[in-house]
Amino acid sequence: MQRRQILATGFGLAALGAVAGGSAAVAARPAPRRVNEIRAKDGARLFHRDWGEGPAIVFAASWALSSEMWAYQVAHLSEAGFRCIAFDRRGHGRSDAPATGYDMDTFADDLQSVIETLDLREVILVGHSAGGAEVVRYLGRHGTTRVHKAVLIAPVTPYLLHTADNPNGAPQAYFDATMAQWALDFPKWVYDNTPPFFTSETSPGMVAWLRDQLLTTPAPVAIATMRAVIGKDLRPDLAKIDRPVLVMHGTKDVSAPIEITGRPTAAGIRGAELKVYDSAPHGLFVTHMAQINRDLEAFIRA
Repeated sequence: MQRRQILATGFGLAALGAVAGGSAAVAARPAPRRVNEIRAKDGARLFHRDWGEGPAIVFAASWALSSEMWAYQVAHLSEAGFRCIAFDRRGHGRSDAPATGYDMDTFADDLQSVIETLDLREVILVGHSAGGAEVVRYLGRHGTTRVHKAVLIAPVTPYLLHTADNPNGAPQAYFDATMAQWALDFPKWVYDNTPPFFTSETSPGMVAWLRDQLLTTPAPVAIATMRAVIGKDLRPDLAKIDRPVLVMHGTKDVSAPIEITGRPTAAGIRGAELKVYDSAPHGLFVTHMAQINRDLEAFIRA
């Protein structure tokens, strides 16, 4: 399954500079380290997009999606005076797809490789869904020395599996049945489960854009990644986080119901803020894009 790609940074041409209000922060900082290639500890190449100037924001993508999913957050925040870095998880998008490394510790180490290779400090971490789990595991495993703040959007944390001390989780049999469907016909499952991710007002083009990203992820990678997320209890990591955290979650999230994920996550992090979006689904980063972008910027600047 190993895939090799020519790597390049950027969402396109280099950013022309920060808008008013962000220029002072840019001027006070040294020139950022720009690199063409990031390698994980095991040598896997991690594709990344690096756009804009200013304080750095690193985006961790959802399960089975790529760094492309963050295009509209990057468009907004780069114009607001921030440097936006989004990377493809191993096996996803244009990153290498080694046969190993699909566990939460390795995902956290891959995020560390992104941060350290680019020599980022006072970074803001933003993760959606499984990307939120990666952010939490990174903070628990590697600490907060290089981190200023974190944002968890519809995170699948702290623990999805039903156990004696986690009665609201889903049983292992449920996850096994879902992954069995992926192994048999992943595209059918994607098409069948697309509608709840969006709202009825979401354009067909937006739906197709994100659905097509899902379909580029190989079924074995999708299965291995989900198995890693399901099997990791991140509750101990929540207690280790000592930076400001914003949890953003919708009340109509079918993939990660707020009562099972968003509220317990916020409750487990000292001082975390929970912002609830009425009627928002799991894909709120596009369905409620304008409000999400405004709230992201406000939290980062606060």
